[in-house]
Amino acid sequence: MSFIKFILDLGPSVMLPIVIIILALIIGQKPGKAIRSGIMIGIGFVGISLVIGLMLNNLGPAAEAMAKNFGVQLSVIDIGWPGSSPMTWASNIATIAIPVAIGVNVIMLVLGLTRVVNVDIWNIWHMAFTGAFLNIATGSFTIGIIGVIIHAALAYKLGDWFVPVIEDYYELDGIAIPHGSTAMLGPIAVPIEWLLNRIPVIKDITITSNTIEEKFGVLGEPMIIGAILGIIIGALARYDVKTTLQLGMQMAAVMVLMPKVVKCIMEGLMPVSEAAKVFLEKKFTGKKFYIGLDPALLLGDSQVVAASLLFVPLTILIAMIVPGNKVLPFGDLATIGFFVAMAVGIHKGNLFRTLISGSVIMFTTLWISTQQIPFHTILAKNAGTKLAAGVTQVASMDQGGSPITYILTQIFHLTNLPGLLIIGIPYIACLVCTVIYSKNRKIEKDRRIEKNIEA
Repeated sequence: MSFIKFILDLGPSVMLPIVIIILALIIGQKPGKAIRSGIMIGIGFVGISLVIGLMLNNLGPAAEAMAKNFGVQLSVIDIGWPGSSPMTWASNIATIAIPVAIGVNVIMLVLGLTRVVNVDIWNIWHMAFTGAFLNIATGSFTIGIIGVIIHAALAYKLGDWFVPVIEDYYELDGIAIPHGSTAMLGPIAVPIEWLLNRIPVIKDITITSNTIEEKFGVLGEPMIIGAILGIIIGALARYDVKTTLQLGMQMAAVMVLMPKVVKCIMEGLMPVSEAAKVFLEKKFTGKKFYIGLDPALLLGDSQVVAASLLFVPLTILIAMIVPGNKVLPFGDLATIGFFVAMAVGIHKGNLFRTLISGSVIMFTTLWISTQQIPFHTILAKNAGTKLAAGVTQVASMDQGGSPITYILTQIFHLTNLPGLLIIGIPYIACLVCTVIYSKNRKIEKDRRIEKNIEA
């Protein structure tokens, strides 16, 4: 257990390269190539951490200032995944969650229930979070482990179901994203996409950074859009001219730098991914496998970054209208891209549609995170987290606002039947829609392939 904790404490920028190097050696890559791939991926994650840090350090204070300017009186601050993940790893269920989640993956692969080979060990913390909440809610370690198993199994299946989005829109062949936020929130966008396709006039509205660039020329380039959004956020925060312009330039830098650091990850990943696919397909003839990775890969898309910036002020406004909401968005504002990345792909980069489905996603996560405040506060206290003076409760949108965590918590520890029905029934319906959506996308792709062959 101490060894596992040591590996976890290294963080994703070190842990994932180690996992990738070991995987590369197992599948037969030469040591030199394996080490190069691992280090290049580590460089990419260091770069992403720096860019996200740039966003967090500058957008965080701006968001707090905006909240004050809008007169938002919310008593519990969203500590975000940077606060929640250490609490989760400190829980008594965390180290057990890793072998359990890996075991679930192996069993599902052997039984043919998934094609996702998950190497994103760091993000098993999402699964552990669900288990920790269930352990707190019920007092049962066993039920906590059941929560880890259910969350893991659903994450791997969502990785399968969203493969068409990852391949067709993001053009990442052989990659899956079995992530506790990106994948779990993606199903909410599926029925919204179906509905928007059937509303006259609305169905024809398409807004992307590419269409903006076509209409406005240089003013529509991603870096200009980033600068404009940064200036708008600065103005809403009532910053002075100097600070507002600085924020605009920082957000322009984010729009340019994020895709570049993601390319480092791809440069390191693709040789390993290709070798892994060949290795697995030899062992399991006729089957195609996908490497499960962090959704940071999706942040290289300019539409995702643009949506992230748009949702900073929008999420604060949404927080004001969610019934009974107590959570002030803060810690997760810089990483909202993870919340809406799958929606961007489902809507094929259409920012207009992403704003609609993303608003539903943010509304849902804020409502859930408010209901989960008591459990989150206990998780923090159990981890020995020192809260700031006057702070008695904590919450997070990432995982604290997870539908699957809330549904399982209510099933095993029913305190809010109406809440369970309000979240549970629509979310299960969204999952059913996602299965149908995935099958239809696969059929469409097979037809395109057949037409190309005939041509």
